[in-house]
Amino acid sequence: MKKLFVFVSVLVLLLMPLQTGFADEAKTELSKEYLVQFDGPAKKGVLQSFGVEDQDILHTYDALPVYHLELTDKQAKGLQNHPQIKYVEENAEAKAIAQDVPWGIPHVEGTQSQNDGYDGSGVKVAILDTGIDRTHDDLDVDGGYSVFGDSPYNDGNGHGTHVAGTVAALDNNTGVLGVAPDASLYAVKVLDANGSGSYAGIAEGIEWAIQNDMDIINMSLGGSQSSSILKQFSDLAYDSGILVVAAAGNSGNYWGWGDTVGYPAKYDSVIAVAAVDQNNNRASFSSHGPAVEIAAPGVSVLSTVPGNGYDSFNGTSMASPHVAGVAAQVWEAKPRLSNAQLRSLLNQSAQYLGNSNYYGNGLVQSYDAISY
Repeated sequence: MKKLFVFVSVLVLLLMPLQTGFADEAKTELSKEYLVQFDGPAKKGVLQSFGVEDQDILHTYDALPVYHLELTDKQAKGLQNHPQIKYVEENAEAKAIAQDVPWGIPHVEGTQSQNDGYDGSGVKVAILDTGIDRTHDDLDVDGGYSVFGDSPYNDGNGHGTHVAGTVAALDNNTGVLGVAPDASLYAVKVLDANGSGSYAGIAEGIEWAIQNDMDIINMSLGGSQSSSILKQFSDLAYDSGILVVAAAGNSGNYWGWGDTVGYPAKYDSVIAVAAVDQNNNRASFSSHGPAVEIAAPGVSVLSTVPGNGYDSFNGTSMASPHVAGVAAQVWEAKPRLSNAQLRSLLNQSAQYLGNSNYYGNGLVQSYDAISY
């Protein structure tokens, strides 16, 4: 009998630490962090009645009767049902709101130039498009005009707001970053909510840009038919000292055969911009031909859209504002350049990519142009 008692006693002693360990482990698994608010003055005794110990109290707030606690599910449910408890909320995770840098911005060395202090400050860029959503938190629009007689800040299509974001989305730790975040944006609405307009409207928008002393015009638009009057307005803008940038068009074919560049990009006074992907390959849709002057990112380009939104678009329409943004950076760095000299510099410093009918002089490069 004595031997049996000793055996049982040893067995109990062996089992006790194991049982204690499992109990602690179970408590750890079930414990979560909660914010608990009293409906009235905080009473620590209420918490203690549910087994909340001092080590479970992570913080006691002074401004409100709130405790930051570590609780088991059972304790949390019990407190939720207590008449003196107002809220029991599981502690939620919060993260810093990060700003996305679309791949195209560093691809054209925009961020490198920004790091050296060149962000387009003092350079006025007219976006001839569907308007710009002025209420977007990531855009600062300084003025505008609409050929339709409505508000240039009403963008019922989204195209113009997207283009504007690539040029100058703000460096504000949220949303996206533009090439030249401090450039002055102007919404010149020449396309309607369907993304349609006319050469007469484009000419009117160019005229407004000339009369209002714009530095750069971006036209992410075009047509297949030439117009001597549209050409004259484009030439007039260039002759007045404005750098005129336009999308080459999305009429390219898979084989890259023929001349498919549209107007006004095809005019000599306008920089025709083709589109490339992240590997510097010609986008299959990108128009080609002898008028192509330079290339820029135009595939899966993330930027601003109306309603404080963001979306990725494809097109030479997305490539053109990269060039406009780079031009703003370079002009800030070298303000004594004429528009013709700036244009020449952008072409001379571009990264060679191959066939000039596809890429022109190559991929536009901001830092290289500034350092040239």
